[in-house]
Amino acid sequence: MLAQYIDTFEAWGLNLGLVVLFFFIGMAIQDVLKKGNVPLFGRAVVWLVLFLGCAGFIAKGLIQVFWQGAGVG
Repeated sequence: MLAQYIDTFEAWGLNLGLVVLFFFIGMAIQDVLKKGNVPLFGRAVVWLVLFLGCAGFIAKGLIQVFWQGAGVG
């Protein structure tokens, strides 16, 4: 039974691990920005880049789901 669901477990584990990784990266960036006394514009640029990285990861996952559902991939 476990062999049937190993791909699902792998996918969920990978996605959960990446979410945790993005969370810790965000916490580290927040700490560095706070201790470095970075101006508001610099903070906005840093958070925008981090958000776009997360959005790209989410978009990749959604595209993959839609393509597999349509039989493309």
